Amino acid sequence: MRRVLGATRFVVAIPAVAAILGGILLMLQGSVATVMVIIDTVWFGADLKTTTVDVLTAIDAILLGTVLLVIGYGLYELFVDADLPVPAWLRVTTLDDLKSKLVGVVVAIIAVIFVGVLVDANRAADVMSYGIGAGAIVAGLALFSYATRKDQTDAKVVRTRTTEG
Repeated sequence: MRRVLGATRFVVAIPAVAAILGGILLMLQGSVATVMVIIDTVWFGADLKTTTVDVLTAIDAILLGTVLLVIGYGLYELFVDADLPVPAWLRVTTLDDLKSKLVGVVVAIIAVIFVGVLVDANRAADVMSYGIGAGAIVAGLALFSYATRKDQTDAKVVRTRTTEG
């Protein structure tokens, strides 16, 4: 029974791979959209406001793809293979690591969306309402991260005690 329960962790490989594939798809679409904006601007002379909004929209897709990659790599690394060859900044050893990486990327996405609204908005009230909403979400994420973070020294003490005793 223990072996069967232990093997169920490999089920996480399915959503991990799906998240990675979805991330790659969004990154490709965002890259293609960026190239198309460049072509439209150079050959057809698109105006600055349209170009800015289109580039920010493409970058938003690329950032969302990055979120999916981080989720996919993190889940795979946590549940299936802790020795996955990823850069040190992408290494995930706990769910808290994954959470903090995701919060950082989500904040970046919110910033890109807000800048897009700022450039595209025709009324100050629109910018103000989106800004307040974006600020509230970022503040909530910061509060959530602070309230749920694990003190690294406490975690090391617990690991040391469990390995010694």
